[in-house]
Amino acid sequence: MKPDELARKTEGYTGADIASICNTAVMLSIKEHIGKAKDPEDAKKRAKGLKVAKRHYDEAMQKVKPISSQELRMYERFSQQFADTKAGLQKVPAPA
Repeated sequence: MKPDELARKTEGYTGADIASICNTAVMLSIKEHIGKAKDPEDAKKRAKGLKVAKRHYDEAMQKVKPISSQELRMYERFSQQFADTKAGLQKVPAPA
């Protein structure tokens, strides 16, 4: 899958969502590759031709669902609260 197509299909996804899709696509490709090998040595020889195809990304996108907008807002609020708390802290020198 071309990067611009992936970007178009994952609009509104978080970076973690997209990373999960990519990791899942890679794992699907590896599992498919291993399944076709006769033995471990054959898998090793054929590994150089291993490719992650569009079908792997399509399947990964069916398996990996993006974070909901409600969850995203919750994490954003948490992050803001943490940032506000952190801003109010004073630096304490390390013990000698």
